[in-house]
Amino acid sequence: MTSNETYNDDVVRLFLLAATVWGVIGMAVGVLVAAQLAWPALNFDIPWLTFSRLRPDHTLGVIFGFGGSALMGTCYYVVQRTGHTRLALEKLAKFTFWGWQLACVLAAVTVPLGITQSKEYAEPEWFVDILITIVWVAFGAVFFATLAKRRIKHIYVANWYYGAFIIAVALLHVVNNLALPATLTKSYPIYSGVVDAMVQWWYGHNAVAFFLTAGFLGMMYYFVPRQAQQPLWSYRFSIVNFWALISIYMWAGPHHLLYSSLPDWVQSVGSVFSLVLLMPSLGSAANGLMTFNGSWDKVRTDPAVKFMVVALVFYAASTFEGSMLSIKSLNSLSHNTDWTVAHVHSGAIGWVAMITIGSLYAMAPRALGRPQMYSIRAMNVHFWMHAAGLLLYVASMWTAGIVEGLMWRATSPDGTLVYSFLESLIAVKPFYLLRFLGGVLIVAGMGVMAWNMWHTAEHARARLIKAIPIPIPEPPPQYARSTT
Repeated sequence: MTSNETYNDDVVRLFLLAATVWGVIGMAVGVLVAAQLAWPALNFDIPWLTFSRLRPDHTLGVIFGFGGSALMGTCYYVVQRTGHTRLALEKLAKFTFWGWQLACVLAAVTVPLGITQSKEYAEPEWFVDILITIVWVAFGAVFFATLAKRRIKHIYVANWYYGAFIIAVALLHVVNNLALPATLTKSYPIYSGVVDAMVQWWYGHNAVAFFLTAGFLGMMYYFVPRQAQQPLWSYRFSIVNFWALISIYMWAGPHHLLYSSLPDWVQSVGSVFSLVLLMPSLGSAANGLMTFNGSWDKVRTDPAVKFMVVALVFYAASTFEGSMLSIKSLNSLSHNTDWTVAHVHSGAIGWVAMITIGSLYAMAPRALGRPQMYSIRAMNVHFWMHAAGLLLYVASMWTAGIVEGLMWRATSPDGTLVYSFLESLIAVKPFYLLRFLGGVLIVAGMGVMAWNMWHTAEHARARLIKAIPIPIPEPPPQYARSTT
C-alpha cells in the first residue's frame, strides 16, 4: 500500500457513533422494563409502555442496534487492516450504515405499537425484514469484495469468523422470516405448530451462535492480540475452534424446547450437541486469555484490556453454563425461571457487551485519528461500574431462578403444590430490586462511555466526520508466528 493510500474509516466512525448511542438507548430500556417487574405501575396503563412490548425493544436495541452496529463497524475496520487494502464498494458501505439504522429505528417504533411477528429476536414485521435482508446482502458484498482485493494472501482468522457470521445470519434470517403478508403491518408465517417452534429456535439459538458468538469472536481474534501487542497464543487452535464451532452450533437449538411437544429424539440431539459445544467454546476463551501471557501487566494499565479479559472469562462461564442447562434433569429446575435470564445476561452483558466495549475503546482512537481516548480515568470508571452492575445483575437473577425452581417443584406428600405462583413472585421481589440497581450501574457506565467517545471524537466532529488520512497502515502484530 502506498503512503498516500488510506483506509476508509468514515463509515467505521459512523458505526462507532451508532453503537454507542444504541448501547445507551437499548440498555436504558432494559432498566425501565426491569423496574416495571419491581414496580408494575410504571407502565402507567399505556399499552406501548407495557413490559411485553418494551422488552423486545430492549433486546432488539442491544443485540441489533448496539451489537450489530459494533459488528459491522469493526468488520469494516478489521478487513481493511488484515488485508492491507481500502474498503471496496464504498458507497454501498455507506448505504449499509443508513439502511441498518433505519431498520433498527423501524423495529424500535413498530414493536411497541403492537406491529410484531411475536418471534423471539425476530419481532419486526415483513416490511422491516425485507429491508434487513437488502442491507445484509449489501454488507456481505462489501466485506467479501474487500476480502477479494486484499494484498495479503493469507486470510486472518478474524475474517473467517466475520464471514461465517455474515453467511449464517443471512440464512437464518431468511428461513425463519418466510411469511405471507396479509396487510402492510401484518403477516403470517408459512410454518405452523411444532414446526414453527423448531424453526424459530433453530433461528433463535443460532442468532446467539453466529450473531452473538461468531461475530464477536471475530472481533476478539483481532483486538485481543492487537491490544496485547503480541500474536495469538495458538493460531492453529483458533482454526480448529472455528471449524468445530460452525459444525456443532447449528444443531444445539432444540435444547430451548425440552419437555415440549418437539419429538424427544430431536430434544436429545440438541442436548448432546450442546455438550459437545463445550470444546470450541472453552477453546476460544482459553486461546484469548493465553494470548495475554507475558503481558498481564496491561490488565493494570489498559482499561480496554480489563474489559477484554473479563469478557473472555464470562464467555467461558456462560457457554459452560449453557451446556449444563441443556441437560434435561438440570433444565427441569431452571426452565422458565430467572436462572435463564441470568444465563442470557451473563453472556450478553459479560461476554458480548464487554468484548464490544473493549474493542471499541481499542479501535476508537485509531479510527478517529487520536493518540488515545480522551479520558483513561473515565474508561476505568466505566469498567468498575459495568463489572459491579454485571455481578449484581447476574447474582440476583441466579438466586431468584433457583428460588423459583425449587418453589415451583415443591410438593406435599399428597402431590399438591406447596407454594402458589404468587408466593414465588413475592419471594423473588428483592432480587428484582437488586437486578434493577445492577442495570442502573451498567447504563450509567454506558453514559460515561458516550461522554468519553464524544470528547475523543472532537477532532473528527470539527472536520464533519470526514476521512482522516492514515499515511502508514498500522502493522498487525498478530501476523507474527504463533507460539504453538
